[in-house]
Amino acid sequence: MSLALLTTFLLSFVLLFCFRKVAKRINLVDKPNARKLHTGAIPLVGGVSIYCAIALTSVLYVDMTNDDWLYLACGAVLIGIGVLDDKFDISFKVRLFVQAGISLAMIFAADLNLASLGSIAGNVPLFLPDWVSYFVTIIAVIGAINAFNMVDGIDGLLGGLASVSFGALAIMFWLSGDTALAISCLMFIAALIPYILLNLGIPLGPRFKVFMGDAGSMLIGFTVVWFLIRGSQNIHTDAIRPVAALWFIALPLMDMATIMTRRIRKGHSPFKPDREHLHHICQRIGLSSRMTLAVICALAAKFAGIGIIGEILLISETIMFIAFLLLFSVYFYVISHIFRITAKIRQWMGKSPLAEEASL
Repeated sequence: MSLALLTTFLLSFVLLFCFRKVAKRINLVDKPNARKLHTGAIPLVGGVSIYCAIALTSVLYVDMTNDDWLYLACGAVLIGIGVLDDKFDISFKVRLFVQAGISLAMIFAADLNLASLGSIAGNVPLFLPDWVSYFVTIIAVIGAINAFNMVDGIDGLLGGLASVSFGALAIMFWLSGDTALAISCLMFIAALIPYILLNLGIPLGPRFKVFMGDAGSMLIGFTVVWFLIRGSQNIHTDAIRPVAALWFIALPLMDMATIMTRRIRKGHSPFKPDREHLHHICQRIGLSSRMTLAVICALAAKFAGIGIIGEILLISETIMFIAFLLLFSVYFYVISHIFRITAKIRQWMGKSPLAEEASL
């Protein structure tokens, strides 16, 4: 296990340096604009490097199954469409079509689908008819992919939130005795660490900065939901109950649902980018990027910890589900009234309100 994790870490680090040179030559870079406030053209190679590191290490150290090969194939498709999106900014409809196709591959080639929602509505497990489970699985996969895509807004955030989810999954797989899946989750964290360091400018400074790109954010979202379904459906393993999945990705999920609802209410496309995500709001309050990163990742870790404790103590799935709905309700209310709240917080901190806050 140690050798596999070390190899993944080193490969990811080396590939990041190799691919960033290629990215600059082919103009696979992110340039600043009104919504992207960074400085200079940043190579979009985080996802490609992580995928290649995981694929190579898996072939070297993992006893590959048909499901593992299918995952790598699906990941390659997502990386490919993500690179095209990073390069040419393709339509979101094309991305959704590919994501739906990946979901169908999971369902019919790997038998990975949400057939059971657990006992969220009482003591009786809720099993879905086949066609309903297929539909719910497609929505879940597309939702997870786009949830992680949407949180990729400040340095280190996507990698940090992904590490929290993979860490929680690794703990539960390990406790259930499924060491192979636990190691797979830890390998992903090992691949993410070099990216997080370079993304934050550690230790080489902003000159070697890299971004994840849509290729990486889609890969991470897909990987998280792949492990969540494998871990929560008894046909594969019973490492977690389905309700725990909500807690392991609570922040990306709530942020996506809230933002998309707000966009629809305004008459905008739910996929139209803006600057109203949680990390933007934290910065409006006056937190630095590093403080915002620390606060959001700490919240995500707390929510994942609640999910882990609920699983270890076997707290009723109904109670865990109701608790999550209450958490989401509070989150939705706060974000929906965030300008008034941030104005009061800035006033309390002795800072003048922003123009959009002062107008309320």
